[in-house]
Amino acid sequence: MEAAEEIQLEKKAKKQSPWSIARRKLVRNKLAMLSLGFLVLVITMAYMAPLLTGYDPQRVDIINRNQPPGEGFLLGTDASGRDIWTLLLYGARTSLTIGLVCTAAVIMIATVIGSIAGYYGGLVDAILMRFTDFMMNFPFLVFVIVLASIFREAGIWALIIVLSVLSWTGAARVVRSKVMAEKENEYVMAAISIGSTPFKVIRKHLLPNVMTTIIVQATLLLAVMIVAETALSFLGFGVPTGTPSWGNMMTEARDPNVIRSYWWIWIPPGLAITFTILSINFIGEGIKDAFNPRSAR
Repeated sequence: MEAAEEIQLEKKAKKQSPWSIARRKLVRNKLAMLSLGFLVLVITMAYMAPLLTGYDPQRVDIINRNQPPGEGFLLGTDASGRDIWTLLLYGARTSLTIGLVCTAAVIMIATVIGSIAGYYGGLVDAILMRFTDFMMNFPFLVFVIVLASIFREAGIWALIIVLSVLSWTGAARVVRSKVMAEKENEYVMAAISIGSTPFKVIRKHLLPNVMTTIIVQATLLLAVMIVAETALSFLGFGVPTGTPSWGNMMTEARDPNVIRSYWWIWIPPGLAITFTILSINFIGEGIKDAFNPRSAR
């Protein structure tokens, strides 16, 4: 009886699409789902910040400088009298916006270059990969700091453009390798033999089968972009000083007196960055395991 049930379950699993199987495996991954819920909560709170706080994030209140957490200020105030809870919410909006927009731009650039290089091969692949190597040779941090300093007046969009232009190379190589492997399959050759255009073959046949790799790359890049914004803002070359962001909040920690005496100024953004990055990484690992046919059912 048990053997018959197992056979039925195997037949049912074979009838399901890889996406259905992956979705079921992802839902069963408790750590990934908990991380997804936390990330959705953070994003929701960030973009609903005006409804969750009554303070202006840029309003300076000299009277209430460096107030500890308590009545009137949930997480206290900083050296300028600004509410830490308010800065945390609006800072999340800025940091997450930079991370999401940069990730979308990087994935778009990497997908286009990687898929074209992998599909055509030969001279086209050589030219695109040499250009990719050329971009990879730039010292990332130094180049970002220089360009961000030159275009600082453009605000966060200068940082988004600089990060996007310099961060696509690794993802493009991954997409290229997957496309090169997929294009050798019979269904691609059949599509080419009936006269399908390269654009149609890439869009309808190759990209859907490479999408799992692109999604995993996107989750990893999102974490990298948030960390990059935080690090550059901490160094003073990221988000402009007047704009709330997690990185700008962490700049207060450069003062030893703040670290010793005013823990509520730097610990909340530090914890927010840490847990957000962890949740994104756990989601990425969950997605990778879900689409891995060798992982446990």
